[in-house]
Amino acid sequence: MPSVLPDWPDAATHAAGPVETNALQWETAPCPLCGSRRWSPVLTAPDPEGTDAELVFSVVRCCRCGLCFTNPRPTLRSIGHFYPAGYGPHVQVGLSASRRRRARWWTRLPAWLRSGCPERRGFPVFGRGRLLDVGCGGGAFLHRMHLQGWRVTGLDLSAAVVARIRAELGLEALAGTLPHPQLEPGGFDLITMWMSLEHMHRPRRVLEEVRRLLAPGGRLVVCVPNLHSVLFRWFGTHWFCLELPRHLVHFTPATLAHLLVGTGFEPQRFRAVAQSHWVRQSARLACRRGSARPWQRLLQHKLPSRLVAACSRLVGRADAMLVVALRRDRMA
Repeated sequence: MPSVLPDWPDAATHAAGPVETNALQWETAPCPLCGSRRWSPVLTAPDPEGTDAELVFSVVRCCRCGLCFTNPRPTLRSIGHFYPAGYGPHVQVGLSASRRRRARWWTRLPAWLRSGCPERRGFPVFGRGRLLDVGCGGGAFLHRMHLQGWRVTGLDLSAAVVARIRAELGLEALAGTLPHPQLEPGGFDLITMWMSLEHMHRPRRVLEEVRRLLAPGGRLVVCVPNLHSVLFRWFGTHWFCLELPRHLVHFTPATLAHLLVGTGFEPQRFRAVAQSHWVRQSARLACRRGSARPWQRLLQHKLPSRLVAACSRLVGRADAMLVVALRRDRMA
């Protein structure tokens, strides 16, 4: 029978700090948003990548601000254990040939068309066109933006994937996280975080550093999984975007907006982001674990998964959410 590690019977009052278990270090942490040490359990689930079948991980909800987060969690030193060699975002470096052609084609469109779907089309160049992609993975977005005229820099914890981006794409990339000693204050017009903020141990500290790195009038683009999604309600512990324990923070629109405002940003309109393959992955995970209902099994196929993804986007309850936030000149 799997068990939560480490054992923490009184979670609401457990002191934060690392606990060593099976050569890994674990820590119970205060709420990453408000610092409260009081929370209530939400769910427990295993790692969908199967890095250790004996472990399950807990998600809790802060009793003060409502943020959900993984607790206890692997420490920053230990989290790399849960990123296998074939981890999806690190497998392919850059864009395929067909995607390179599409990226060049988008540059010929008017700016208002190109900015309508930023997670796929990119952004028109503004300011001096300096972009930092935090958690750049294999560099596909970096590559796309470079082809559209941006001066790009990538940042990722994986030194191996950073080395491949430099060697294969010839683009600037740095290994590590924020804050980073090689990044200058005010050095970027746009900073993007595509499905990376939820991986951060200290998201508030990271966003404070993002604000420092942005030039006046600069923009931050954040895309994270949406715990308020229809698919989380349907699949629960089998939801593909739960991704424990790599996802350390689990946002809703309200908690993401709270974090952005508290770190010096002015959020613009939230957009729902849906991908049909995320729907199929949730259905396959439920089937693999032997608990899928008949209607959930249907969602393994393209047509029903596309219909569900489209509907979830229309009602604003998709698997992920994207927000463009402006850097405020003064903190509130």
